[in-house]
Amino acid sequence: MATRREFVGGLAGAVFVGCDGLTARPVRAQGAPAARRTVTVNGRRLKTVDVHAHCAFPQAMALMGQQVEPTNLVIAEDRLRAMDEQGVDVEALSINPYWYKADRDVAQAVITMQNEKLAALCAAQPDRFVAFATVALQHPDLAVEQLEAGVKKLGLRGVSVGSHVEGVELADPKFHPVWAKAEELGCLVFIHPVPVPELNGRLGGSGGLGNTIGFPLDTTIALSHLIFEGTLDRFPGLKICASHGGGYLGSYPARSDAVCAAFAGRCTVPLKKQPTEYLRQLYYDSIVFTPEALRHLIADVGVGRIVMGTDYPFAWNMKAVDHILATPGASDADLAAMLGDTAARLLGIKPA
Repeated sequence: MATRREFVGGLAGAVFVGCDGLTARPVRAQGAPAARRTVTVNGRRLKTVDVHAHCAFPQAMALMGQQVEPTNLVIAEDRLRAMDEQGVDVEALSINPYWYKADRDVAQAVITMQNEKLAALCAAQPDRFVAFATVALQHPDLAVEQLEAGVKKLGLRGVSVGSHVEGVELADPKFHPVWAKAEELGCLVFIHPVPVPELNGRLGGSGGLGNTIGFPLDTTIALSHLIFEGTLDRFPGLKICASHGGGYLGSYPARSDAVCAAFAGRCTVPLKKQPTEYLRQLYYDSIVFTPEALRHLIADVGVGRIVMGTDYPFAWNMKAVDHILATPGASDADLAAMLGDTAARLLGIKPA
C-alpha cells in the first residue's frame, strides 16, 4: 500500500471539489495526521464505504474552458485526514458532469483523461479509493465504449451520470444502449443531480435553493421518468444508486401509485408493477439528515437499498457514520449493511 506521501505525490492533478465541480470547503491540514477512527458493530470491525464524494482534474476541465480557483481546493492530505476522522475506510469518487455540451472530439478527450486519472488515483491508494467512470452521455455510442473501457480496462467500479443531459431525460430511448451496457457489465450507475437552468429564476435569492431544493427535485424527476417511461422494466437488472436519498421520491411515494389509480389516462406507458414497487430495485445514499428520515426511507425501500454517502467536500453529511448508527430500530446487520456491506458488494470491494 502506498504511503500518504507517495499517494499525494501520485495524484496527477486531482482535487476534491464540491458537487458543482468548482467550489469546495477550503481545508488545510496542519500538525500530525489524525488518528484513524475504526467502526465496529457488536464487536465486528466494519469496512465503511462512502459512495458519494467528489473530485475533479483541472487539466481535464481546462479542455472545456473551466477552472477551479486555487483558494477553493481541498488537497489530498486533507481528504485522507477527513476520512480518518469520519471513520470512512473507502471512498467511491465521482466527477459531476460539466461536459454534456461538448462536441464528440472534445468529449472524448475529456473522458479519456478523466478516466485514466481516476484509475491512477485509485491505484495509488487502492485500500482507500475506488471510482466511477465518466462518460459522454450526449454521444450514447461513445458513452457505451467509454463505459466498457472504464470498467474492463481501467478497473473503475461503475459509472456516474447527471440526472439529465442538457434537458434530455435519462429515460429517453437514445440512452437505452448505455443502460443495456451497464446492465450487461453488472456495474453500478450513480445518478447525481445537475443544475436545471429553467428553474434559475425561481431558485435565486437566499437559501441556495438551486442546490437546497433544486437538486433533490431534479433527482426526483429523473427517477420518476425512469419508472413511468418503462426504462426500469426494459432493464430490470440495471443497478442504480440515487444521490441525496433519492430526492423527494422516497418521502412521498404513494402519490405515484395514486395517479395511475385516480387518473389512469395519465399513465400512458404500461408498467409491470406499481410505481412504488420500483423503488425497491434502486439504491439510495444516506444523505437525508435525520434518523427519522432515514428510518422512513428504509420503511419505503428496504434497508438493503441504503448505502452511506457524505457528499464530501460539501458539509452536507460529515457525520455520516454516526447518522447511520443513530437509525431507530436498526439491527446490527442493518447497520453493517448501510455502513459498508451493501456498497462493498456493489462496488467489488473486499470486506474487512
